[in-house]
Amino acid sequence: MEWYEALLLGIVQGLTEFPPVSSSGHITIGGYLFGLSGDENLTFAVAVHAATVLSTIVVLRKDIFSLFSGLFRFKWNEQTQYIAKIFISMVPVGVVGVFFKDYVEAIFGSGLLIIGIMLLLTACLLTLSYYIRPRQKENISFKDAFIIGIAQACAVMPGLSRSGSTIATGLLLGDKKESVAKFSFLMVIIPILGEAFLDMMKGDFSGSGGQLSTVSLIIGFFAAFISGALACKWMINIVKNGKLIYFAYYCLAAGILTIIYSQLG
Repeated sequence: MEWYEALLLGIVQGLTEFPPVSSSGHITIGGYLFGLSGDENLTFAVAVHAATVLSTIVVLRKDIFSLFSGLFRFKWNEQTQYIAKIFISMVPVGVVGVFFKDYVEAIFGSGLLIIGIMLLLTACLLTLSYYIRPRQKENISFKDAFIIGIAQACAVMPGLSRSGSTIATGLLLGDKKESVAKFSFLMVIIPILGEAFLDMMKGDFSGSGGQLSTVSLIIGFFAAFISGALACKWMINIVKNGKLIYFAYYCLAAGILTIIYSQLG
């Protein structure tokens, strides 16, 4: 991977991590276009995902600090309950990671067709969340947190947007727009960092036999971090203003083009 390819893919990752358009799907498509090997593409994808998680921590640092401040009061307060909901939301993706990781990775490498189909499914979810308007709740319940967690677990499928699935599910459950957006971004921090750590322990960051240089990895990481921080702030405002339908149009077009390209190839 050349440095300019890493720069471009890092920016793509950062800009697509928070909008509901599937960052993993875009990285995979970019890997196909640049002719990257499967291992090289996976190594880069994990690195830039970790970068966007760090950008989430930076952008939402005040919320995170508030949560930890409440946690260390050692009381069953609002902050402690919120953290408990985040951990509950992590259970489904944890089960998928432990028991179905190899199967999911096999799907991840199955080509562009599945990505195109999942982009179309993302478009459907976003459309439903836009037109179906249930009665709004004041707070995300423990039950809602678990259901949103199931949506996150399903989003391990390439092309099915994690943020799109979780935010759309929260909106369909009647949760407030800004609340479900922040919850969606916070709930993924530990799973992604945990996945990156496990891959590092297994040696997945070895550089794929020298094809992926350290310089390219660093450039991609910082590109994803900076663009991700900008996209995170932007996305919270987008969700708050109820503009997700435009992303549904984008996913519809991207899904159709990806399916067509996969068949032509």
